[in-house]
Amino acid sequence: MPAQAASVNLVGLLGAKALVSIDGGKPQLMAVGDERAGVVLKAIAGQQAVFEIDGQTHRIAMGQHYATAAPPSGGTVVLHADHQGHFLARGAINGASINFLVDTGATAIALSAADAKRMGINYYNAPRGYVGTANGTALAYRVKFDTVRVGDVTLNNVDGVVLESAMPYALLGMTFLNRMEMNREGTTMTLRRRY
Repeated sequence: MPAQAASVNLVGLLGAKALVSIDGGKPQLMAVGDERAGVVLKAIAGQQAVFEIDGQTHRIAMGQHYATAAPPSGGTVVLHADHQGHFLARGAINGASINFLVDTGATAIALSAADAKRMGINYYNAPRGYVGTANGTALAYRVKFDTVRVGDVTLNNVDGVVLESAMPYALLGMTFLNRMEMNREGTTMTLRRRY
């Protein structure tokens, strides 16, 4: 029997089709009647879609998600602030180790070109643009990481940027943190995977 989806996120609606991310994967178009990983799109009604998940009907609004009661395994990591109040974490991108700085002000995971080259990430042909940083405007290449791991939490298909400027740490931005439940108590931060 195929594994059932742990989470379904309705990313958008395009006419008679829904753009759906299952278990944090790349969004894919589904037409009414389509089935992916045990998820069946039953209907589209206004700004909502009706899915059958694990044999039950669920109505999900655009931009919202449904998650089973049990979070995926390896779903929690506890971080402790350093003497400056920053939360640092050891992790990996596409299997290559990296030091992260938790940054809720960063839209995406950001790493330097030097780190990207060390990790073998080919970003040269990626779409480019400019982003605002603490040091001003910087050239950025938009990339997608196959895997991002922090502690025991691993996410797939995570958006990121590669910056031409030097950086002491990779920034653990909102493309990772949005998929977490964040709880801070004093100098301790707990990240719990939502989907």
